[in-house]
Amino acid sequence: MSEGGCGELGADGRAAADAGTQAVRAENMAGTGTARAEGAAGARPAGQKLYLLGHPIGHSKSPDMYNALYARLGLPWHYALADCETEDEARAFLAARDFLSINVTTPYKPHALEAATARAASAKLARGANVLVRKDDALVAYNTDGQGCVAYLEREGVDFAGARVVVCGTGPTALSILHAASLAGAGEIVLLGRDKHRARGVLEAYVGDFGKLAHATIDLPPACEGHRSFREAYGETAFKFGSYATSTQAISAADVVVNATPLGMRAGDPAPFDIALFREGQTAFDVVYGHGDTAFCTGARAAGCRTFDGAGMLVAQAVVTAQTVCDIAGVGLPLSFGELFDFMAKAAGFSL
Repeated sequence: MSEGGCGELGADGRAAADAGTQAVRAENMAGTGTARAEGAAGARPAGQKLYLLGHPIGHSKSPDMYNALYARLGLPWHYALADCETEDEARAFLAARDFLSINVTTPYKPHALEAATARAASAKLARGANVLVRKDDALVAYNTDGQGCVAYLEREGVDFAGARVVVCGTGPTALSILHAASLAGAGEIVLLGRDKHRARGVLEAYVGDFGKLAHATIDLPPACEGHRSFREAYGETAFKFGSYATSTQAISAADVVVNATPLGMRAGDPAPFDIALFREGQTAFDVVYGHGDTAFCTGARAAGCRTFDGAGMLVAQAVVTAQTVCDIAGVGLPLSFGELFDFMAKAAGFSL
């Protein structure tokens, strides 16, 4: 293993003999920007149903945000919760397709990707979808988690250019955030899990998929000023893997530490790693929100880190979702990203 207990992956995915590790390259196509959907003049879309699919989701602020926005736009659309306790219930809900669009949260993002008939690169690379949108007979999958996380942190002044980033978790949310951080300019990203070998396998699969996409398309320009193009991010980010037990040095050395695990959603959940590893000056971000202070946030705050829970990410990815759904539905959305963020955050009751 390399110093710090992290494995490093190379662009070809083969073991690096000199360090006994592996190396990978990856990137994110997602970006932020101004809403630009163009609808037919005078056209009024029919009533539509939209949902959040997941379990448990009783704490969610999504209906507040989306219903407020659609009411402001004069759309006869209604957003509700689809709290499915079992996989069978979730699969049946997805198969019925009785919706214009759904957001998807834990634990059904892989199921949503499976149900889609068309998949954006963001969903393919994350291996899970948090947004499905019906377009004619197609069901299109996206993953906006990473875009939402990075957009919110950049809004708060976090600079990813050259940053050392640690992402805890090996699921779709973690991969989406890893991908977006690469596009935003991160110099090194370490993917951590309980099991180092699982983290390695997840990262290798991700990079293999990304390599195919990167070389099969025309290079996409940066979606935001200061971000990388598709191929720049693929070639310029050093990706590593490890475990919470073996990669303690990487955690302490990181500029940005992200908890993209479900830990914190239940009372008494620990942080994914020893909170004594936090140091003053780091940025700590937890995807969990609405469950009080998590052990991750409590430890980070006590160490003097700039600490954020998942509320801002929720709002930012909701903005991207609204832009995407309105674009596909042919609905004009004459509000900038910042205007949408402020409006939807206020509707959710967040002070961001």
